[in-house]
Amino acid sequence: MSDSATPPAAQDRITYDEFARVDIRVGTIVAAEPFPEARRPAYRLQVDFGPAIGVRKSSAQLTVHYRPEELVGRQVAGVVNFPPRQIGPVRSEVLVLGFPDADGAVVLIGPDQPVPNGGRLF
Repeated sequence: MSDSATPPAAQDRITYDEFARVDIRVGTIVAAEPFPEARRPAYRLQVDFGPAIGVRKSSAQLTVHYRPEELVGRQVAGVVNFPPRQIGPVRSEVLVLGFPDADGAVVLIGPDQPVPNGGRLF
């Protein structure tokens, strides 16, 4: 993978069909709590992706910029078609997406206006 300062090399480029296989949806965080068992500070999240997908669990290292009570009600983007992954006692079912700040801490991404849960990124 290339970093943000380097454009992708020709061999790293993907087709639109490859991109379309990554199912990125919008959901609303309905629960967030500390995850003290995690190796690095993290929260356990429950994200509602609408009736077709439902509520999915995740572990996310968001403790630098967010408190649990600030996360509840926030819409976020997440990859919903990765296989579940066991992270300590949590079975993570979705990858919540963000960008690193200047120090590498996660800043969440999501819509700048409310949209229906479950909407797919295109």
